[in-house]
Amino acid sequence: MPIDVPVEEFTTPDPITADESVMVDDLRLLMEKHGIRHLPIVRGREVVGVVSDRDVRIFSGLSAAEKFQVQASDIMAENPLCVTAGTPLDEVAYRMSERKVGSVIVKDDEGELLGIFTATDALNALIEIVRESRTETEG
Repeated sequence: MPIDVPVEEFTTPDPITADESVMVDDLRLLMEKHGIRHLPIVRGREVVGVVSDRDVRIFSGLSAAEKFQVQASDIMAENPLCVTAGTPLDEVAYRMSERKVGSVIVKDDEGELLGIFTATDALNALIEIVRESRTETEG
């Protein structure tokens, strides 16, 4: 049974983003407030990196003065993995696994930020697809 599902179907749309100049403590607060673990970093309208909660935690032990010197641009993973909305889900999951990343930036056909697809989104997709397949088999 072939399954051809575009990543857009499981993408978190309109993700919270931050500018490159946001300080590490503010990144942490923003991520906590919105309950997110991956934060696209933008320069204008272009995504230039991604900061994960792990990146932020690494700097949590610094003194207040030291933290004040650390911006998103200092800790972000540059050149994040990007795909278009129509990219097949299995291809996206494979590329994430291959690069060992927890998130992918999803863009529309014009290259504008559409959303973010995370490992959690991938698990939700797996659950839905398997359950749907099971229902079709049983029914």
